[in-house]
Amino acid sequence: MAVNIVRYEQEGVCDWGVLQGSDIHPLKERYLSTGELICNFSLNAWRQQVGDAISFDEITLLSPVTHNQQFICQGVNYRQHKMESGMDPDQNRFNMFFRKASSCMCAADADVLIPDFVSLLDYEIELGLVIGETIDSPRTISQQDLPRYIAGLVIVNDYSARDIQIPQMQFYKGKSYRTFGPVGPFLALLEQDDYRYLNDLHLKLTVNGEERQSGVTANMIYPPAATLTELSGLQDLAPGDLVSTGTPEGCALSIPAPMIQRLAALLPEALKWQMFLKRQHASSNYLKQGDLVEASISSSDGVLDLGVQRNRIVC
Repeated sequence: MAVNIVRYEQEGVCDWGVLQGSDIHPLKERYLSTGELICNFSLNAWRQQVGDAISFDEITLLSPVTHNQQFICQGVNYRQHKMESGMDPDQNRFNMFFRKASSCMCAADADVLIPDFVSLLDYEIELGLVIGETIDSPRTISQQDLPRYIAGLVIVNDYSARDIQIPQMQFYKGKSYRTFGPVGPFLALLEQDDYRYLNDLHLKLTVNGEERQSGVTANMIYPPAATLTELSGLQDLAPGDLVSTGTPEGCALSIPAPMIQRLAALLPEALKWQMFLKRQHASSNYLKQGDLVEASISSSDGVLDLGVQRNRIVC
């Protein structure tokens, strides 16, 4: 069974601990980064590495992935999401990869702050893979290799300012404002038997209790082994780096049908984007002041459960 690791602040000091129920067992060693934790923490002997329990109420939760780690994302990696985005899920030869600024990572219970110039804030629940071993050359990674390369899993919400990301062609900026990347509430470090669940995880996101997104990892176009194989041919990865694997259907973003997109491409640029923004502002699903977004990921049998994120949207 996975060992759930929280990173927290208590009396001005950052620490790590093992979460059991509502209690935290602080680690005796202090680690400066997620990578340092992964390289030194022993799953088999964690009970010898912790102290007496403290209450969850005594601490301030932090992101279990530290800001020194890379934050890499996949786009349109679920079949239905790709189709609702006006794309053919069987057409592309490669993953869509992009970055979010590591500084946008925050605690799972943090308020999400909307910059005053953003009016189309969207949500994207995603499964995050936390890297377990240095990858510095091309690798062919199979399902059986995943325990070597993936140390654990986290929930990620890839908040996105669509009015910055799309009309302004600012993918990085539109997804990287501070607080736009809640991670956690904890890092689930996987044991050997847990990897079988990677294809059987249910992702669910609600806004004010209304279900907006629901999907299963079996519907990924590029599952983790294929994703890490492709990434290994592109760049280096280090222990503790975060790879967020895309979101299922149900985002607020509304994409016109392919035929309408082709017609819109013939219009003057300013008019095309004016029509796009008008269509988006007509949607009631974009986030606004006071909304509560809750995101959860778990296996169908409930054995592997990554917890719940709860973010209040604040202007």
